[in-house]
Amino acid sequence: MSESVLVVGAGIGGLCTALSLAPTGRAITILERDQAPPSHDPDVTFLDWHRQGAGHIRQSHAFLARLRGIIKASHPGLLAKLKDMGARDLTFEMMLSDIQRQSYQPVPLDEDLTIITSRRTTLEMAMREYVETLANVTIRSGFFVRRLVTREHAGGIVEVVGVSGEESGNPVDLTADIIVDASGKSGFLIEQLMEEGANIKEEIESAGILYYTRHYRLLPGVEEPSRRDNPPPNGDLGYIKFGVFPGDNGCFSITVAIPEVEIELRKAVLNPDRFHAITLQMPGLEPWTNAKRSEPRGKVHGMGDLLSRWRDIVVDGVPATRNYFPLGDTLIRTNPLYGRGCSFAAVSAECLREVLDETNDPVARQIAYHKRLTAELRPYYLNQRAQDRSAIKRAKRALTPGYKKSWRTRLLEGFFEDGVAIAVRYDISLLREAMRGFHMLEHPNKWLSRPRNLAKVLFYWARGKKRNAPAYPPKPGPDREELMRILAIDPQADVMRLAQEERVAA
Repeated sequence: MSESVLVVGAGIGGLCTALSLAPTGRAITILERDQAPPSHDPDVTFLDWHRQGAGHIRQSHAFLARLRGIIKASHPGLLAKLKDMGARDLTFEMMLSDIQRQSYQPVPLDEDLTIITSRRTTLEMAMREYVETLANVTIRSGFFVRRLVTREHAGGIVEVVGVSGEESGNPVDLTADIIVDASGKSGFLIEQLMEEGANIKEEIESAGILYYTRHYRLLPGVEEPSRRDNPPPNGDLGYIKFGVFPGDNGCFSITVAIPEVEIELRKAVLNPDRFHAITLQMPGLEPWTNAKRSEPRGKVHGMGDLLSRWRDIVVDGVPATRNYFPLGDTLIRTNPLYGRGCSFAAVSAECLREVLDETNDPVARQIAYHKRLTAELRPYYLNQRAQDRSAIKRAKRALTPGYKKSWRTRLLEGFFEDGVAIAVRYDISLLREAMRGFHMLEHPNKWLSRPRNLAKVLFYWARGKKRNAPAYPPKPGPDREELMRILAIDPQADVMRLAQEERVAA
């Protein structure tokens, strides 16, 4: 008899779970607190679809090559549907520098290094409509899961046997063989298990940054800026990061990321006029957002509470639960800088399918799931956490009067800024390998640890800035104090505040 599966949440994680498990023949029911999309029209859905369970739905999103590959291999019909709705492919060729384009010869593997990008509402609507066509999948909208139904098993393990919630105002209890928790960053069910004594280990810290997104639409008859004739549409100035996310149906979004310590700039960027003014000061953004190209649409959408969080549901070889499988933001969260959240959820769903098919033993399933997640995702989690810690230090140092970088700091920055970054803008094979790590197709640092690749990086670094000058991109934007003056912000306000906080702490 086929197993039954209850999935809490019909966001990207829950939908990826359905995509992974549906071909196995299991009966899958997805429980979603919010209502279904109000329309099949992407524009109407973007404006009118309210998702309490996914407050970041109007932030910029993308599907990395790892997720695109899963969809292409198992659900090519979904890939076609995404394109029909206007989702875009950002190809490897689009990532090339001007120097590389002159000699570029495509190889078959380049097609795999492709990003799918669109408004999140369009991505989710396309996935949802496709999942609803799968014979053994049911989505119950308006079902609010309030609690997991549990019982204590031998050894203190908490066994999950179902859920308790409300549907159309009526209390409903459901049971199933497998419970998948894809309730996301706002989910609280896993915390219930921790309160009940489940030995779930958690490590958590701030990513040290906040995100702000505004959407734009190209004017009628106007095309996107050429990537060949304009500066890169993304950049990192230390005190601010930014990027363009081409969307569906003539839309695109600009996301600006600002360190937590830059409080005055964070306040300013929430003002739509000031947000737009910032884009016009960035050489890579201005070709997209100037009045001849596009018009801004709606407010600035902020996203805070950005955490690095890893939860272990198996500790010292002992599972904390039975029949309960959290995934996506419920289990692992990282800074969304590289857009890995959706791919994390998809990879977790693939891991779940593999372990469920391998064994029926509930303990063995939990252990195997934990091992797979650790092997597949832990390297990317640690890589991003290390980058966040470095960025937090960098942002604080920028507000510290008289700070001077140590010799070691200057050396490391020089290696990455004048060595690694320049090498991948010259050498196409190096860029290919670096992109494999970016796209989660291999360990994020593996490409640089290969002796031949490290030798190439050292070669370009040793050549010096003068000989490498053609590979340096233009400066991505103004210095901090210059932008502050343009926005009529006191550049010393946060410097003084941080100094006062450090005096108090001392």
